[in-house]
Amino acid sequence: MIPETMRAVVKAEATAGAELQTVPVPTIGLRDVLVKVRATTICGTDLHIYRWDRWAQSRINPPMVFGHEFSGDVVAVGEEVTTVKVGDFVSGETHIICGHCYPCRTGQFHICRNVKIIGVDRPGCFAEYVSLPASNAWCNDPKLDPAIAAAQEPFGNAVHTALSTDLATKTVLITGCGPIGLFAIGIAQAAGAQRIFATDISQSRLDLARQMGATDPLDSNGDVVAAIMAATGGAGVDVLLEMSGHPIAIDQGFSALRYGGYAALLGLPGRPINNFDLANHIVFKGATIYGVSGRKMYETWYQTSALLGSGKVNIEPIISHRLPLDAFEQAFEMMLTGDAAKVALFPAGV
Repeated sequence: MIPETMRAVVKAEATAGAELQTVPVPTIGLRDVLVKVRATTICGTDLHIYRWDRWAQSRINPPMVFGHEFSGDVVAVGEEVTTVKVGDFVSGETHIICGHCYPCRTGQFHICRNVKIIGVDRPGCFAEYVSLPASNAWCNDPKLDPAIAAAQEPFGNAVHTALSTDLATKTVLITGCGPIGLFAIGIAQAAGAQRIFATDISQSRLDLARQMGATDPLDSNGDVVAAIMAATGGAGVDVLLEMSGHPIAIDQGFSALRYGGYAALLGLPGRPINNFDLANHIVFKGATIYGVSGRKMYETWYQTSALLGSGKVNIEPIISHRLPLDAFEQAFEMMLTGDAAKVALFPAGV
């Protein structure tokens, strides 16, 4: 029996913080599914919404249930759904596409011009139930840890970034050891990278970076470029995976990139970067640049399942805390202060 109401974390007002409220269970359309959430993980986007920063103010319309990384069990399906059934254990591709814009019609669904994002543009998953189109439900191995299954969405961002080029036998620099940067380290190791440099200002994150497979964790406050140049015989790294969005880390990354190197950029700067040396960092180096937005639909999901299912990448160490949904405030504060890498919340309790 599906109840009429549920508990959910709501951005109730245009201010910092959030509230645990009782709200209606989402309805579903003919091609939708309703999922009872087992686990949901907190993302950097959720931190923006919780803090109510400039980006959140420009995008979110309270009141709104937020959160977009989840796994759970399908409990209802629309009349026209044939690909998913009640009882399936699923995760969600959170980008809901229009299917008719130029990128969609040319196979670039991940950069749909009219995308609607779960937990941003429509009610999200920090709740007991969430609805989404059946085409956005990814069926999981029933044995997969629910927290790992929930984290496939951000892990997929790292997969898209890291596997956008061949990493085998390459020297790789990953700037920013937040959860997605840490994921990328594990992926780079699984892909056969020869040497993996990773930078951050947090010693605990650098310790995690080494645990995930970084050969050279480097404090961003030190002379990162000199250290990398010394380690690579003055050539620089073959590949830069930029995950931080921080101007200093971006400058360090491009300074350490070799001539003819490749850079994939996922990190989002908080504001335009005015002093970026485009000529020396990109043009004169003959660098190849790839901007990453979300996951390729659905190529990245197949790669994600393969990496996690084979055991080639273990992301368990990155999910540092598991808490009940009611403890969401504690979870957000731990992530904002850096005391947690990634927190999983469980609506039914841990």
